Amino acid sequence: MTSVYLYIPNIIGYFRIIINFIAFAVCYSNKALFAILYFISFVLDGVDGWFARKFNQASTFGAVLDMVTDRVSTACLLALLSQFYRPGLVFLILLGLDITSHWFQMYSSFLSGKTSHKDVKHTGNWLLKLYYGYRPFMAFCCVSCEVLYIILFLFADEKSTSLLSVCRGILNQSPLIVLVFISTLVGWAVKQVTNVIQMKTAADACVVYDLKRSK
Repeated sequence: MTSVYLYIPNIIGYFRIIINFIAFAVCYSNKALFAILYFISFVLDGVDGWFARKFNQASTFGAVLDMVTDRVSTACLLALLSQFYRPGLVFLILLGLDITSHWFQMYSSFLSGKTSHKDVKHTGNWLLKLYYGYRPFMAFCCVSCEVLYIILFLFADEKSTSLLSVCRGILNQSPLIVLVFISTLVGWAVKQVTNVIQMKTAADACVVYDLKRSK
């Protein structure tokens, strides 16, 4: 049992948690350092997956640790953004959607006897299949989402400010920043649509399970 805890991907997962603790500890005093540490933790999310496949060290514990770390770190960042911007409810809704969608997906996968929540071969939705079946597309959406939130964090001032005003201000920055902002906005939008589809598909799977069990 102990050996699973010491798998290389899981050790990287523990390191990610430590980095996130440090990042959020300095998020108010040093926004640039926070952004760097947060992004490093996000990059390590892909690194641990590579090590899991390379050394055949994929584990259920690692998958859960990975997802929990992802969801908690994103939730904390969205909670921060809800304090900086108005309407803050936008970010709280995104937080709720992110957690609900992934929880439904994880639980419905468990009920279906699947070994991974990324197994969507039997779903009828093409976007969900593309998201989980084509890694570059999934990576683009996930990176876009996190980078967009980091950009919004860096451009937020200490007072509660209008989200639309800040977005318009970002569009007046250098062409490179504008290009990155628009690209991440597209990836972010696709990911939110995917989250909604995933939540509905997983909820349907839970209902089907209940109907089968009641017969």
